[in-house]
This record gives sequence, C-alpha cells and structure tokens, in this order.
Amino acid sequence: MSLPRRAVLAMGLAAAAAPATAANADPPYLAIALQLTCDAVNADATPEAARERIGRSITRVGAQVRASIGFLRGFTGVEPRLVVLPEYAFTGFPSSESRALWQAKAAFDPGGREYEQLASVAQATKVYLAVNAYATDKAFPDLYFQATTIFSPSGETMLHYRRMISLFAPSPFDVWARFLDVYGYDAAFPVARTEIGTLAAIASEEILYPEIARMTAMKGAEVYVHPTSEVGSPDLTPKEIARRARSIENMAYLVSANSAGITGTPIPAASTDGMSKVIDFGGKVMAVAGGGETLVANAVIDLAALRSARRRAGMSNLTSRQPWSAYAPAYDKAEGVKPGVAPLDRADATRRQTETIRRLIEVGVIR
Repeated sequence: MSLPRRAVLAMGLAAAAAPATAANADPPYLAIALQLTCDAVNADATPEAARERIGRSITRVGAQVRASIGFLRGFTGVEPRLVVLPEYAFTGFPSSESRALWQAKAAFDPGGREYEQLASVAQATKVYLAVNAYATDKAFPDLYFQATTIFSPSGETMLHYRRMISLFAPSPFDVWARFLDVYGYDAAFPVARTEIGTLAAIASEEILYPEIARMTAMKGAEVYVHPTSEVGSPDLTPKEIARRARSIENMAYLVSANSAGITGTPIPAASTDGMSKVIDFGGKVMAVAGGGETLVANAVIDLAALRSARRRAGMSNLTSRQPWSAYAPAYDKAEGVKPGVAPLDRADATRRQTETIRRLIEVGVIR
C-alpha cells in the first residue's frame, strides 16, 4: 500500500509520540478521525431506494474502518480504540425534502437495522465507534433528531446525544418540557464513562457554542468526538478556531472527523472536504488530514497526561479555576431562543430566528 509522504510522516509521528506508561495505568491508545465520502440519499425517489443506499454505505464504511484499524495497528504499534465518523456520513443533509419525507428516507431507528449494522462494526473491530445520523425517537414519533451515538467494542450504545443547536432540524429544546419529562435533564448533555476516558459529543456547528462543550466538561468530559461536514481550509476558519478553543478551555482532547466530500447532490462534491484532525488538551493540533478519503487524522490519546494536568495546581489548570456558579443567574435571566414547536420547514426556522432577533433588539442585546 502506497501512501503520500505526508501521511506516512503523520502516522510515524503519532507512533513516536506514544509515551511510556506503566502497564494498565491509563494506557495510551490511538484515536482516528476517519475522513470518508458521503453518498447522499437526496436524489433517491423513494424511501426504499434511500435505505438500500444507506445499507451499501454502511457496508463500505465498515470495511474501511476494519482496514484502517488493521493498517494503523501494524504501522504505529499503538492500539486503535476510538474511531469517529463524519457528520451524517450515510445520508447527507436534507435540502428540499419535507421533514416527513426526510424522516422516511434518512432517519435511523435506534432499535433498527442501521444501528444494528453499525453496532456490529464496533463489535467486529473492538473499538468505540462514534456515528452521527438523523434518528427517530419513540417519545416523539413525528420528529427526528440529529444524533451522535457512540457504540462500545461489545456493540452496546454508550452515548446517544441529540443535537441541541440546529437551525433547520428539530432539537430537544423545541420539545423541551416533554423531553425533560421523558428523559430528564441529564440526557440532554450526556457523557459516557469508559475505559478509554469520559467521552462526550459535539455535533458539527455546535463547536461554535462554548456552552455545548462546557455542559459535559462539568461532568468530567475528557475526549470530545466531533462529527462534522464543513469547508476544509488551511486557514483559521471560525470552526477551526473554535475547535482549538474548546480543547484549551475544557482541557480535553478533541477528535474531529470531516467529510471527504458529498456525492449525489448538485452541490460540488468537494465543498465539504478535508482537515479532519485530532487536537490535544492544550489546543495543539496533533494530526491533520488533507483532502479525500483518508485515515491520516490519527493521534495518540494519553489519558495519564491529561489527568495529571487536571490534578496539578497552577495557572494552566483552567478547569479547577472556574467559578461556574457565578454564571448561572445571568444565563437564567438571559433572552434567547424560546422552547416551543419544532420547525416544520426552513421557512418556520427562519421565522423563529427572526423573532428571536426582534426580542434581542428589544432588550438591548442587539442594537
């Protein structure tokens, strides 16, 4: 197998960075932000055709996960334990589809075939597998949410985070009272305490909102999975700045997997391509991918070093210096998006945002 020199160097450096750690004391492991092409279902005429495409995509990606793990294990000598896939990797995003049609074509049933297939991939490869997909919810049969799910090496669902901030898709906040009644507040910002650290999820654009990461940081999040589908650029884009900031301010690793393009739509395929990366708890980019499908964005996660830094007194220990309770009253009184009915379409979402802007002008937040 021939790889570009940049890829070989990146993986070699990741292996060299693996520290000598005492046996069974938070051993370092390899995290992979797997950059893959999304074969979108938008052009499929029927839900049945879309489901067939999704099934083929899961089979293809499953083979890529297995091959990537095997190659990196042999190349680096470090055990891969975490694989993160890009945002909506098996469907793409809704365009002109109604909410009901997109739900029929692209939303996965948490107890259904697609999640079973993905759980089997995690089980077969013995890794924690982070997947982002539109998902139905038995408590809200008329809605779907964009959910990030982490499967354990045994195929168990360890975490199911429903995206909180989304302009056009439903979110738990749209049905907040009912969501809290059914699932409780803890389910809104879940963490998974695992043998590879305390894991949490940030979905795509949510990286721009410090509060999303902070809610799980207060529960001890150590490794963030960040499925995204965005413009990959060597420049410091807003999301790139935010990725580094979230890692620094929460003293946590971040594994960000971007698309390697989206096919099957009129949008140029490489519009969302490249720059998947792994960032350490000091904001340093440890590995970064170029364009196209690649496993180059892989790096060693050293939990022992992270936990040592969090236990050490000093100015650099940002987590221990936070007066979180001082912020609570201001958040409680602040204006913002109001909970209510989930938007039926893009026009509904735009009207709701316009109303929020009007209220922010009234209270002087926006001039």
